[in-house]
Amino acid sequence: MFDKLFSKKSSNPPLVKLKDAEKEQLIFETLSAYRSSNFPQGVLSVCLAKSVELDKGINITLEMPFPCQGELDEIAESLVHTLDEKIEFTVQLNIDSVRSFSLKGSDRHIKNIIAIASGKGGVGKSTTTVNLAYALMAEGAKVGVLDADIYGPSIPTLLGLKGKKPSSADGKLMTPLTAFGLQAMSIGFLMNENDATVWRGPMASGAFNQLLNETAWPELDYLLIDMPPGTGDIQLTLAQKVPAAAAVVVTTPQDIALDDAAKGITMFDKVQVPVLGIIENMSYHQCENCGHQSHIFGESGGVHMASEKHTELLGQLPLNINIRQDADFGQSDIIENSTGEIASLYRRIARNIAGQLFLQLDTRSPVTAAIEKIN
Repeated sequence: MFDKLFSKKSSNPPLVKLKDAEKEQLIFETLSAYRSSNFPQGVLSVCLAKSVELDKGINITLEMPFPCQGELDEIAESLVHTLDEKIEFTVQLNIDSVRSFSLKGSDRHIKNIIAIASGKGGVGKSTTTVNLAYALMAEGAKVGVLDADIYGPSIPTLLGLKGKKPSSADGKLMTPLTAFGLQAMSIGFLMNENDATVWRGPMASGAFNQLLNETAWPELDYLLIDMPPGTGDIQLTLAQKVPAAAAVVVTTPQDIALDDAAKGITMFDKVQVPVLGIIENMSYHQCENCGHQSHIFGESGGVHMASEKHTELLGQLPLNINIRQDADFGQSDIIENSTGEIASLYRRIARNIAGQLFLQLDTRSPVTAAIEKIN
């Protein structure tokens, strides 16, 4: 779905001894011609500003409305062969809010809130949320995570923050905890680990409101909300209370999970929160010895679901032991190796989420319908 216009390795022979003006022209022509789901009209169609430095290699600086460093690095690889010179892209982010909202008691600005949801439990939603947050950070964004799973908060474990408690600088707002620079708040930080949470809907909703509104969030480009699994009254109430710009639904390829994922999309439709797309988790298992892919939970379920619901398949993630081990130990392969295979998968999905948020909902998007003033 996210195929590129050209592969990383060009079949054309290297071009040499080009003048500086010719190099710059070739670079911008390449960026204009490039096509992907995040750049349906080329990179320059969403670029807010650009400059090129030709000393000691070629450095292209682009001001962009969403994080896309990894995709531009792929374009740079193809240009290296063409120009036979070292080429680097530097992305300066200018991310804007696609929905206006304010949080009580906070003078800081959260630009975009994205709800990460699943129709049922056990599909890896919380693990996916944390790794997507790290992936957005690896792409250059400022990111936070709010654990809205009141009954089973797992964010403290996933971030390696079990047993940690938030402090308060003014006695009114809680200071979020941090893990590798990721800002986080969870009901799990406020409770004893072995205490069961037995709350009715209004109590759970009230607790979530406190977590969201009484946290001294710093300036964030994206705040990811780890929603509780399911599509019942509590999930619907929370979805109504979250000032989310958009939502993402996590599922596995299994039929029963897909049925519940469809209900999740319907839930967000009811509260008028746009669904950016679907992430298919545990899509396949790849043999470490021969590389064969086994589709343990079914094949292409997320592809068909995205097509039926007229939304995007944002990406597919494997059933991988390293992801499970990192989750248990509060680690992430994205932190340890941001260019590794697993990290690259998460970063690609994170770029797709940020890109689709901009393309579908930002007024600066080249594919957003312009509103003309009628005199």
